[in-house]
Amino acid sequence: MSGDVVVTFFKAGGPGGQHRNKTETGVRLLHLPTGLIVTATERRSRLQNLKAAFERLEEKLAARRRKPTPRRKTVPTRASRERRLESKKRRGETKRRRRGTGE
Repeated sequence: MSGDVVVTFFKAGGPGGQHRNKTETGVRLLHLPTGLIVTATERRSRLQNLKAAFERLEEKLAARRRKPTPRRKTVPTRASRERRLESKKRRGETKRRRRGTGE
């Protein structure tokens, strides 16, 4: 897999002091076959960021491989349809009564 990944380092910036702002500790990984890009900049250590970036890349690749479970259509029962229609009738009747005799 390492031949399929392009590793680049950059200045991470942010909190962490002068060491973090002056050295290239940020890591960006580009997975060539899929075009996925992951970055890690939260640590002051390049090695720790590299490890975190590879873990994120593995998670993203695993998520891409996972097949979603197919959805099955469900049909409402006759009783549930009747309950729904009955509640709509009640609601409509309540609104009709609110109108009053002003029409």
